[in-house]
Amino acid sequence: MNLTPSISSLTVVPLVGALAVLALGSNRKLARGIALAFAFLALIFTLLLWHRFNPASGTLQLEEIHAWIPVLGVQYHVGADGLSLLMLLLSTLVVPMSMAASWNIQEKPSLYFALILLLEAGLIGTFTALNFFHWFLFWELSLIPAFFLIRLWGGSQRATAATQFFLYTMVGSVTLLLSFLALFLYTGIFDFITLGELARSGHLLQSLATAPHGTAATADRFALLICLGALLGFAVKVPIVPFHTWLPATYAEAPTGTTMLLTGTMSKMGLYGLIRILLPIFYLQMRSMRTPLLWLAVATIVLSAYAALVQKDLKRIFAYSSINHLGYCLLGIFSILKFTGDDPAMLSEKAAALSGVFLQMFNHGLTAATLFWFVALLEKRSGGLRGLNDFGGLRKVATVFAGLMGMALFSSLGLPGLNGFIGEFLIFKGVFPLAGWAASLSTLGLLLTAIFLLGLIQRVFAGPLNPSFAHMPDLTTAERLSLFPPLALMVALGIYPQLVLGVINSTVLHLVQQLR
Repeated sequence: MNLTPSISSLTVVPLVGALAVLALGSNRKLARGIALAFAFLALIFTLLLWHRFNPASGTLQLEEIHAWIPVLGVQYHVGADGLSLLMLLLSTLVVPMSMAASWNIQEKPSLYFALILLLEAGLIGTFTALNFFHWFLFWELSLIPAFFLIRLWGGSQRATAATQFFLYTMVGSVTLLLSFLALFLYTGIFDFITLGELARSGHLLQSLATAPHGTAATADRFALLICLGALLGFAVKVPIVPFHTWLPATYAEAPTGTTMLLTGTMSKMGLYGLIRILLPIFYLQMRSMRTPLLWLAVATIVLSAYAALVQKDLKRIFAYSSINHLGYCLLGIFSILKFTGDDPAMLSEKAAALSGVFLQMFNHGLTAATLFWFVALLEKRSGGLRGLNDFGGLRKVATVFAGLMGMALFSSLGLPGLNGFIGEFLIFKGVFPLAGWAASLSTLGLLLTAIFLLGLIQRVFAGPLNPSFAHMPDLTTAERLSLFPPLALMVALGIYPQLVLGVINSTVLHLVQQLR
């Protein structure tokens, strides 16, 4: 008898948890205990799915297909490949980390933790749904709790930040919806896998040519327009410069536990959409835009690093740093749009770049969430201060704090031996032969990242001790134990990245073969 949970049961766990917290979490201690129990249950379910997953197969596994609304072509269709499974693991890891960072939340704790679990359900559904109707419901489901988490528990400018976040992401959602409604109008299909097969066979363009006054030329332009609409939706979510202006204020004003979810998991929804949806369905249209897309990736990397360099608020520094690191994923994704035919050397470079993107998505989510957690711990000890110039010499009084946060900072910097290195290395290894000019310009982002992160270490932890923090306590035993899993994973993946590469390799090769 197979006792491994299904994807559907994994999706239901946080939904049931949210209801349980609201119904039973009458006080703060009980609410957070119930919420954490369901978060760990979701993590256990994910690990069981990971154990059941066959890494030798690059195709979808764990599929469930049920009729839902046949007249509209809507099915309940879920499944997972290496990318989906990796994002599920990231989501179910970051959620309990977020709860731990929010452990002392005082105002309406049952509602706060219920919204986090509701957001987790949206993430799980987004990373596993394969029918647009079903997928879009979860895409929007994640937006609602995120808005209320920012609006109700954020900083002094939370109303403005929440509204900006909602408007930007809603505009992206509308363009996504319109794009796929247009596809459905001429194909009658919402299923991502079937749409991808239609695109590869050329039948998708034939269907679009049936539009009024349609020809092969107008079908190409129509497909490009639909692609641009979907691309805008994902560009806002990642975000891609210049659609990023909502992010710094949102990350700075959101409660730190929510910021961890935004940077650790929700930003990956946009990248996931580019890989899972846009590349298979609109590969030809995206290839026609390859050069401007690469310029956008370079701008995302370099300009966000410059912006981080001049920030004085730690949260804003890490917000712009997050955009910078996601830019490397964009660089890898857009570089594989180059037409290389069946050249095995170039196919190998594409696989390297895409493997790096997968790793970077996971590693950035883990590291960025941990860095924001350290900011929360720093705010707790300093009475809410988080300015770059508010501290100094903290390593003298908080040695363990300085050492462990330094490990996370060096991971973000891409130090060999930590998890941040291998993803960026593989991306640049693949991108240089595919788009040498873009890779060369993007190395400036690496230099700027080193400057602002090392500058942060110097100002916060080195130099003379600020007398105001002469008695600042170091990390407690509970805090050290809570931080141990993500930090240990950073080291483990830095030393042995095959833990992830072994699972995603077949998925990467399968996708590269599809995109020839």
